[in-house]
Amino acid sequence: MSHLLQLIKNIQADKNIPTLDEASTKMGVILPILNDLRWNPFNIEEIQPEYSVGGKKVDYSLRYGHQNKAFIEVKQTETDLNKHQEQLLNYSFQEGVRLAILTNGIAWWFYLPLHEGSWEQRKFYTIDVYDQPAEEIAQRFEDFLLKQNIISGAAITNAESVYKSKQKSDIIRSSIPKAWNKLVMEQDQGLLDLIAETTERLSGYKPDDPTIATFLSSNSFVVTTPFTAPVKHTRERKKEIGQETYSGTSIESFTFKGVRYDVKFWKDLLIGISEIMLANHKDSFPQILNLIGRKRPYFTKNPNELRVPERIDDTDIFVEINVSANRIVTLSKRIVGLFGYPEDSLSFAVKRPNDA
Repeated sequence: MSHLLQLIKNIQADKNIPTLDEASTKMGVILPILNDLRWNPFNIEEIQPEYSVGGKKVDYSLRYGHQNKAFIEVKQTETDLNKHQEQLLNYSFQEGVRLAILTNGIAWWFYLPLHEGSWEQRKFYTIDVYDQPAEEIAQRFEDFLLKQNIISGAAITNAESVYKSKQKSDIIRSSIPKAWNKLVMEQDQGLLDLIAETTERLSGYKPDDPTIATFLSSNSFVVTTPFTAPVKHTRERKKEIGQETYSGTSIESFTFKGVRYDVKFWKDLLIGISEIMLANHKDSFPQILNLIGRKRPYFTKNPNELRVPERIDDTDIFVEINVSANRIVTLSKRIVGLFGYPEDSLSFAVKRPNDA
């Protein structure tokens, strides 16, 4: 096992990471990772801290041959990164830096600052330390930040490849509804034939083209929003959907059975919904201990089993709060379902990266 991979696993298991301030995040997470990526933290010609850009400062500039190769901006673990990406990318653009990273030690957002588009469109990859396998995280760190890859240009090549793949997927997703609308509105012969053949298989009778055309004209089949692909019920697919939906967002409130609760952090949702279940189902509340993750329980009476435990109200039950937003959403829905409530009884007000 590589030293970097072991370091990532140690970070994932460290109960103190989510409580670190900015300085401790730099010392305990950022610099050890850079060190394992062959950057020398004690050589300011390689890692220059507090690099000055127009009177402002970037936390770290990765340098080679007296040139800035990448900027890294670090925030404390519970910081909403959305508020800081524009600042970092403006600095990178001013200095002509082709690679920029914004991180709070848990979430790592990778950008190609010199590309066109919004700041969010320039973000080509996201790492969530608690929501991705350590092997995948280590590989991506090497792809984009290994010193030799930065020096040789391979890091930018790797980043461009991921960016183009993401861009291609975005274009395809936005074009599918247009293609469908074109087929419906122009009553494409291929579509008419497909409907006729399928109808014949189902009923034994084959409709003629005018009958199908009348059906298409009298029903609304025009799509105004992109299709949502069917979800494959695998851990990998669920995780991907979760990242696309909640990774990098912040929660403002949640509503349960019509009552709104204002919160500041995703962990407040998990604690809040647990305490609501306790208030409404005190006698049966211990069944919440049946909710178990892949490697450890989410709820337990032994806090030593959790990375960052928090006691639920006045019970002897603790909940793990050191989990990603994606997992908190999934777990919260499992909690309400466990106590007999429909999933749609719980909803969230979420602030997304492109929100004003």
